Amino acid sequence: MKKIINVLPGLITCIIIAFIGMVFGRFFPSLGSGLFAILIGILVGNLKFGSNPMLRPGIKFSESSLLYYSIILLGATLTFNSLFNIGLTGITFILIQMAGTIAFVIWLGKYLSFGEDFRLLMASGNAVCGSSAIASTAPAINAKTSDTAVSITIVNLLGTVMMILLPVITSTVFHNNVLPSSALIGGTLQSVGQVVASGSIVGEAVKDQAEIFKISRIIFLALVVFVLTRIKMANQKAQESQETQKVTKGKFNIRSIVPWYVAGFLLLCVINSIVLFPTSITHPTKVFGNYLEITALAGIGMSVNIKDLTQHGWKLSAYAGGIGLFQIIFALILIFILL
Repeated sequence: MKKIINVLPGLITCIIIAFIGMVFGRFFPSLGSGLFAILIGILVGNLKFGSNPMLRPGIKFSESSLLYYSIILLGATLTFNSLFNIGLTGITFILIQMAGTIAFVIWLGKYLSFGEDFRLLMASGNAVCGSSAIASTAPAINAKTSDTAVSITIVNLLGTVMMILLPVITSTVFHNNVLPSSALIGGTLQSVGQVVASGSIVGEAVKDQAEIFKISRIIFLALVVFVLTRIKMANQKAQESQETQKVTKGKFNIRSIVPWYVAGFLLLCVINSIVLFPTSITHPTKVFGNYLEITALAGIGMSVNIKDLTQHGWKLSAYAGGIGLFQIIFALILIFILL
């Protein structure tokens, strides 16, 4: 009960922001309710009221749990035919994009003289799914707590910038065509929330398919963690550290490889593929899922601290900027070749 009470202030704030966003969205449907929810959330989150610690539990619940629930509900509206919409070329695009991102992030980090663990965490977070990938990779490579914290911060900040930038690129380059726009957004952005937010700015169809591209990346998290662990083990003897620093504790847990919301999404998708839910179920489910999503976008907006964008050193900024630039250019090249 106490936990519920703690969540209420922030949750109610996000619901109010989402409602205002939906009102604006009705007057400006081309922009969408999600965009207004994000922008209002950023505005409120950077005011004194929005930074009240009392709101944090509810904001965290909104930007994470509500978003995950909306993704699970999306599974009830899709079948495996929907998943296969990205096709073999789409899967090929995802695999090459992830492999290229990992290789570039490790190379650039080494060029800028960052430590190996930090480079591997940045590779995982940018190639797969942001904070979740970093949290899964850190115990597997025995990363330092400091490296884990900084990598999560930088990846989230980079994703926030790209979340706003990518809709401009999709509009300019692809004229918001669904498949290439979805591939660019879902194939590059760091977290599920950022994919949903950026896709919502472009349009609902792009948002839905971008999530499928993103979930396809998440499915390969186990493989990415395995590869990064092997890289760490291969270099361990030659680069064995003599320092005694605190490392991230905890055993590698296979359950962290498949996030629960992805499992829920796939379960409902399997059930729907077998029994084919009627429209009387799928329509209200999709509407309710959209409401949850807009509330989550309000929470994501409130979590963006504008000051954080200017509080890191030039090397971290160069690292993040280089990664983002590479991901976008590499993805555009692959999209023109494959899609």
